[in-house]
Amino acid sequence: MNVLIVEDHPLISNAYKNTLEHVSTNNTDLKFNIDIVTNCDDAYFKIKSAQKTNTIDIVFLDIKLPPSKDRKIVSGEDLGIKIRTLLPNAKIVIATTYNDNYRIGSIFKTINPDGFLIKNDLNPKELVFAIEKIIENTPYYSKSVVALMRKKTSNSIMIDDIDRKLLYELSLGTKMSELPEIMPLSLTALERRKRTLKDLFNVKSDRDLLIVAEQKGFI
Repeated sequence: MNVLIVEDHPLISNAYKNTLEHVSTNNTDLKFNIDIVTNCDDAYFKIKSAQKTNTIDIVFLDIKLPPSKDRKIVSGEDLGIKIRTLLPNAKIVIATTYNDNYRIGSIFKTINPDGFLIKNDLNPKELVFAIEKIIENTPYYSKSVVALMRKKTSNSIMIDDIDRKLLYELSLGTKMSELPEIMPLSLTALERRKRTLKDLFNVKSDRDLLIVAEQKGFI
């Protein structure tokens, strides 16, 4: 099986690699070809390269990653959406430190991952179990994800890729008047989205919007 690890923390990527090798040692019929990348640009290159041959079986995908140089791919969630389109047979395993129910819900709606791991939940034994289940085509969610999925939220508004890119650009200091040149929407539509995000996060100012969005892992 060909495995792509998209992770910018060496300790985490090495943990995946060592666990995959351990699983392979216990199953002589199972071998892994492992590739590791640390940012959105390199990951997208690997995904595009594998599109014609469909040669990536499993992707371990962090959510918070260095964005692409053109700022079109700003997170692992954006990458996950592209993987679902370009490599529909690949299994996606999300691994993140974020444990906010809005963020988890957004990822489930946009990517519907085959595995969802909160890094703080992980230990070597659970990681082995998760990988074995995913290889068996059984979805695996760590305990914090299951707990968050059970939480009900009174607001069903979905934060999509345009909302996330809007938040990302605002976090860089981009002015609203400049955004129509960067994003495929009018200033009026972008202002409306910003107001909706403020209502969703129950904040009044742009500053508080960015603070809460960062706390929840959207930027």
